[in-house]
Amino acid sequence: MVQIPSDQIKTKEILDWKGLHLFNFRTSSCSQKLRIYLNLKNIKWTSHSINLATGKNYSEWFLGINPKGLVPVLVDNGHVEIESNDILMYLENKFPENPLTEKADIIQIQSLLKEEDDLHEDIRNIAYRYMFGGLGQKDPKSLKQFENYKSSNQEFDEHKQKEVKFYKSYRAEGITNDAVRNSLNKFCICFDKYESALVSQRNLTGDNLSLVDLAWFIYTYRLYVSGFPFKAMYPKISKWFHGLYSQNEFYKEVNDPILLKVIRFYARMTTNFNGKSIKSLLSA
Repeated sequence: MVQIPSDQIKTKEILDWKGLHLFNFRTSSCSQKLRIYLNLKNIKWTSHSINLATGKNYSEWFLGINPKGLVPVLVDNGHVEIESNDILMYLENKFPENPLTEKADIIQIQSLLKEEDDLHEDIRNIAYRYMFGGLGQKDPKSLKQFENYKSSNQEFDEHKQKEVKFYKSYRAEGITNDAVRNSLNKFCICFDKYESALVSQRNLTGDNLSLVDLAWFIYTYRLYVSGFPFKAMYPKISKWFHGLYSQNEFYKEVNDPILLKVIRFYARMTTNFNGKSIKSLLSA
């Protein structure tokens, strides 16, 4: 698990917070995953919104909590955890009632969550191309502030450099067809596996709902609203997804603001008109 030691926290006030606190953003995929989990487990928590669209995650105050500049961040009585899947495992250990992991399958679940997490940049490629219509661009001033921020962790600095490079490239070139196609192919490898698994079970790792279902529900939602042809290519995944989507604990966390829905519709229509839809890239 990725814990930020207290001596590396520069925003010291949070170390005195009592209870469970989650820094998150409404349309952040990893934040949505955590909120669905908290809904399902009926855990009491306090929300702190960090607006990624306006660069609040690059403020000195927030970077003093998580030098990676990412949400979600969990603060539990002053203990700080980052990385959404690690937070899920932390909470499962803390709240074992109504488990979303089976003890015998924890190693498998952790492996599958890593497989999902390794596709984070790929879902970003697709979302920025088809969902956000340019809204994913970062304010140059905020991005520069992030670039100049110094942490005491080399791994975090390497992550920062990678993030800054991506957003500068995105502003200059957007997301290329090749990048989207390569990302789609990676998802198809995983979807092939889960489509076969769903022949004999209700959910991705068995009949019971697990953390893996929560993680892949979010990715599937983003691909679904971006135009991925699930019904034609993966009918069992489509049925699994819509079964979860119909539940309020899931739906309310991914029900996007009206403005984002309008932007997404325009972005998809534009790409479809130019012959660059997901369907066309999958068949190329």
